[in-house]
Amino acid sequence: MGVNRSASADEIKAAFRKLAHEHHPDKKTGNNDKFKEVNEAYQVLGNKEKRQQYDQYGQTFSGAGSGPTGGGGFNRGGNPFGGQGGFGGYNSANVNFDFGDLGDMFGNFFGGGQAPSGRGQDLETEIEVEFEESVFGTEKELNLNKQIVCDKCHGTGAETGSKIISCKTCGGSGRVVRMQQTILGNFQSQAACSDCHGRGKKPERACAKCQGSGHAKGVEKIKVIIPAGISDGQSVKLTGKGEMGERGQSGDLYIRIRVRSNKNFVRLGDDILSEAHINLKQAILGDKIKVKTVDGEVDLKIPEGTQSRTKFRLKGKGVTHLRQHGRGDQIIDVVVDIPKNLSRNQRKLLEQIEL
Repeated sequence: MGVNRSASADEIKAAFRKLAHEHHPDKKTGNNDKFKEVNEAYQVLGNKEKRQQYDQYGQTFSGAGSGPTGGGGFNRGGNPFGGQGGFGGYNSANVNFDFGDLGDMFGNFFGGGQAPSGRGQDLETEIEVEFEESVFGTEKELNLNKQIVCDKCHGTGAETGSKIISCKTCGGSGRVVRMQQTILGNFQSQAACSDCHGRGKKPERACAKCQGSGHAKGVEKIKVIIPAGISDGQSVKLTGKGEMGERGQSGDLYIRIRVRSNKNFVRLGDDILSEAHINLKQAILGDKIKVKTVDGEVDLKIPEGTQSRTKFRLKGKGVTHLRQHGRGDQIIDVVVDIPKNLSRNQRKLLEQIEL
C-alpha cells in the first residue's frame, strides 16, 4: 500500500482510501485486480492482530485455511475480519471500523445497484448583451459545438437498412450484474450494459458515422431568451440543451450573461444612476433640460437655486424587475459646472450681482 512499516492506523486508512478510489472498477481508470489487492492488504494492515501476524509470518491469507488466519480468506468469500459466517456474523470484538468514513467510496453499489443514468453532460457558455438589452430583455442565437443527434442514423445508431435487436449481453434489460469484492465481503452491483449503453437494444449493424451511439459532434443553433432585468453574471438555464448522452438524454445548458458597461448609465439594483450637467445660470434661475434614459430623452425641470449633486428621481425609468411586474427608477445626479476663465464683462456682471 506504499506506507512505511511504522505507519499509523490513520496513515494506513488514508493510503487505502486513495488507492481504492484510484483503482475502483467503476471508474474509467479502474483496475479490478489492483482493487482486490488493495482490499486484501487493508484487511491485514487495518486490523491490529492481523498486522502483527503479517509482520511475523508474512502475507499468506489468499486461501481457506492458509497462513495464521485459518479458514475463509478474502478471495474465497470468507469473513474479511477473520471470524466465521461472513459479513452477517463476524465477531466485532476486536474491530473498530468507521463505516461512514468510506461511504463515499462504496456509494455506487451500496445504494441498491443504481446504474448510471446515461444522461449527457451539462454545458456552460457565455453571451454578452448591451445594457439596454439587460433592462428590457432580448433574444439571442448562438451556435454551439457539442454532441447532437447523428444526422446519418437520426439517433437510432443503426446503419441504413439494419434492424434494431435485443441486446444479447444484457438480455434486453440494459443492465448487467457483477460481483464486487470489498473489505466488507462480496457485493452485487448493477451497471449500464456497455454493449448497448443501457438501452437494452442495439442495431445489427452500427451506424458508420456514430458507431452506434446515436449521437455525433456537430453544431446546433440555439435561440436564447434573455429575460428582462437580468444582471451581469446571472445565468439562464436551458433544459436538455447540453451534450447528448448514451441513451438520448441530454444534459442542460447554462448560459452566463455578461452585460456591457454603458457610458451613460450605472445599475444600482433595479434603479439606474446617471448624471446631468447644468451651468451656473440654470442652477440659479432654473430651467427645463433634456436628460437621457433607456427609453430615450425626456424633459427634467430644474428648479431655481438647485445645488450641485442634487438628485432627481424619474419613476419607472429604471430596470425591469426580474420575474415581477414594474420597473425601478432612474436617479439623475445634477452637477453644476462652475465656469473657468471668465471674460472681463462676465466678471463685471457677476460683481454687480448681490448673491
